[in-house]
Amino acid sequence: MTRKRKSPVEDIGRRARRRERARHDPGASPLRGLGVFGMIGWSIAVPTVGGAFLGLWLDRHMPQAFQWTLALILGGVALGSFIAWAWVSKEANDKESEHDDD
Repeated sequence: MTRKRKSPVEDIGRRARRRERARHDPGASPLRGLGVFGMIGWSIAVPTVGGAFLGLWLDRHMPQAFQWTLALILGGVALGSFIAWAWVSKEANDKESEHDDD
């Protein structure tokens, strides 16, 4: 049983298409996963820490029956979680639309 060899032109075309697909959709990468993990972490951490600092300042300058610090930390966590959720949803929709174009 002999296998018919493809012409060099067909072989080059097949390799070029494969490289183009790999360039267009590089696939999952551990570094991309770390980047996503970092983005989610920062989007939660920054509003939380900001709320803590603002709460400390408010507790010193405008004391209330409740603690501003605790309230604003919780508000920062809620805001950061919403930001992270919105970012992940946007990324998922962008990834879906890329695959729909194929």
